[in-house]
Amino acid sequence: MNEFLIKPKIHFGEDALLALSSLPGRSAFLVTDQAMVKFGLAERVTSLLKQQQIRCRQYDEVASDPDISAIVSGMKLMDDDYPDLVIALGGGSVIDAAKAVMYALWHCRKDSGRSKPCFVAIPTTSGTGSEVTSFSVIKSRSQKLVLVDEFMLPDIAILDPQLVKSVPASITADTGMDVLCHVLEAYVSRKASDFSDAMAEKVVQIVFGHLLTCYQQGSNLPAREKMHNASCMAGMAFTNASLGITHSLAHALGGMFGIPHGRANALLMTSVVAFNADVDGNCDTPAAHKYAALARLLGLPSTSVRDGVNSLLVAIETLKQEMQLPTNLQAAGVEEHRFQVCLGELATQALHDSCTPTNPRDVNAADLEKLLRLAYSGGPVQLQ
Repeated sequence: MNEFLIKPKIHFGEDALLALSSLPGRSAFLVTDQAMVKFGLAERVTSLLKQQQIRCRQYDEVASDPDISAIVSGMKLMDDDYPDLVIALGGGSVIDAAKAVMYALWHCRKDSGRSKPCFVAIPTTSGTGSEVTSFSVIKSRSQKLVLVDEFMLPDIAILDPQLVKSVPASITADTGMDVLCHVLEAYVSRKASDFSDAMAEKVVQIVFGHLLTCYQQGSNLPAREKMHNASCMAGMAFTNASLGITHSLAHALGGMFGIPHGRANALLMTSVVAFNADVDGNCDTPAAHKYAALARLLGLPSTSVRDGVNSLLVAIETLKQEMQLPTNLQAAGVEEHRFQVCLGELATQALHDSCTPTNPRDVNAADLEKLLRLAYSGGPVQLQ
């Protein structure tokens, strides 16, 4: 028996932030970061809460790739005045931190008789889809730990394109490629279903139709709204279908070298698609047939399965080039000697990552090392 979980109530579109005016509860715990404070977005949220006579305590020290110490700090602050509402305002790191704070504190205090707070996620980037997923990624030393539990699913997601129109072009590119990677992996996952496939197919169309516009014209609100919705739908797809080794390898690279997650996915994506499709062999895997189906959906040449896979690979590489993303890890600033020293550890971490079991093709450490080497200096995948 299979299942497809759809939990968060989603408010979307221009002025969706006004949904805060109808939240239940009398006390809130706002998790955010200094960027949201600087740009006045945190104040917009607290002002709307005050209008509803909801008092708010703010934790605004979340940094990119939050670590365990940040989670402990948030737990202490939340525990001092246990709220009715937990609101996460920010990118994936902020939402992941809020999830981990809630999850850890709940388990530490589960015998206290407290009710679980209503959890509201307000993303300010279009990438992680964390506002609708049961995933949280937390850093521990040089590793990224992937937590997965339905407890962490938000109750309400607020998608307001006004909050993402000023996102810089480079971050738009990174996060947009993360959206694409989420659905490419969910689409061919061992846990894929008709439900996740439908969302993945729609998101692929939106990404190729609107991401470049967002990159070139950041204030284009219709395009921003499309990508914001696509990010959310991608999250719904992969929280049900899970992911694959692009994410496993990206988690390892991000933990070891600090590469932004979406950029790491972009650097690995075509090599992993080629591997899963077996382009060096018969190109007759289940994943290859699904990639070819996506090529047909996008109107790309697909007279055969191999032709469709190659067309999809070219389209991905072209999109990366148009957004001036680095072509390989070396161009992204990873020093060669350190890469070679860390190669075995990177492959081991990826092999044991929680995303690896649902990759459509079995892998071993040698396969993962080969993919990492290709990502380091190989540049665009060589088509067959």
